[in-house]
Amino acid sequence: MRQRVTERATGRERHVVVHTLGWELAEIRRSVWRAVTVPGSERNTAVQSLKAAGAALLAWAVAGWWWEAPMALLAPWTALFLMHHTVYRSLLSALQQFVVVLVGTLLAAGAGALTHNEMAAMALALPITVLLGNYARFGSNGLYAPTAALFVLVYGSYTGADILHRLLETLLGAVIGIGVNALILPPVHVRRVTQLREELPRSCGELLHQVADGLRADHGQEQARRWYENAQRLTDVVTDLREARRWADESYRINPARRLRRIPPEPPAAWDFVWDQVTEHIMRTTRALTEAAPRPPLPADARDALAELLRAAGDVCLLDDHLQEDGRRDEDRTRECRRALAGASAAHRRLTTACAHGQRVLTPATGGVLADTRRLLSALVRIADPDAVFEAQGARQSRTEQRVGR
Repeated sequence: MRQRVTERATGRERHVVVHTLGWELAEIRRSVWRAVTVPGSERNTAVQSLKAAGAALLAWAVAGWWWEAPMALLAPWTALFLMHHTVYRSLLSALQQFVVVLVGTLLAAGAGALTHNEMAAMALALPITVLLGNYARFGSNGLYAPTAALFVLVYGSYTGADILHRLLETLLGAVIGIGVNALILPPVHVRRVTQLREELPRSCGELLHQVADGLRADHGQEQARRWYENAQRLTDVVTDLREARRWADESYRINPARRLRRIPPEPPAAWDFVWDQVTEHIMRTTRALTEAAPRPPLPADARDALAELLRAAGDVCLLDDHLQEDGRRDEDRTRECRRALAGASAAHRRLTTACAHGQRVLTPATGGVLADTRRLLSALVRIADPDAVFEAQGARQSRTEQRVGR
């Protein structure tokens, strides 16, 4: 009996292992196919990997084959690890790595000259270089300080000429790595920003439409909870957008390909902040609906007004991303967006009247729905008519400056 149980367990484990390996192989096959056929992160990773390998081979050809340097390994080793996703990051990493290699080499050489014993020199140099490697300013490159010290002490060569060779070989690898990254298909990360810019308004609009349809169908608490979970994911998209923008801005720095590539028009700097507000108010509104779900529902006229409000708000979101190639706005879609916002504002007034004159007591959850939808409409004004908002802000600022001047 025990043997049968053991055999069954072994069979299940074998099945799990085979299933996992099959899944991994399928994912690898899909990633390779996407890298070959579709621009995206898979292709970027493949290109950077091939560039890193090419830079290492070139560094070895120069340092080991042509120069015949005594520590030629340092050149391809440095070039390989400097192939970052941005040219700016490669340059910054090269400076950090050169500093830590210099300090690690000098400390190891000093310890070796002082002790004349490999073990004693390691005991003296490694604690200092490891502590130096953990210095936050050096980031992950701090690891090269103890590594460089180990190279010096293990090979037992720390004369002035040997130290100079190591530094020159490291510098050669850094120059080759940065050059390959900057001159051969230099990375510019704008595609992710564009994708998230398109995804965020669409996801917000679709969720608001989904909530509006659910309100007309007498939603339950479980459905309201799903709306809230989806709204929380929208805030994650805003976070991803900010991170993608940081990568895009960094990829423009010291990048010779910036003038050669056509960059899509960008919304104003306040765009991310506005959508941060929109997603936050959507999340608060769905949370208020979740809190109100177990209680008696809103009056029919109030529920219909709220559904109309959220559907019109969803229309505003879906009409936001309408920048043309020259950066100007599509006037027709701008007018549709403003009409949708006007409809949402009218629905909010009907919702307020229905809740105030209904036969039911205004609960905290109902009051939360009124307040959160009001804040949502205030944020949507910046989407429907951003120029008017910015002009009004500028006029208020000018009046303030005039009063201060008086």
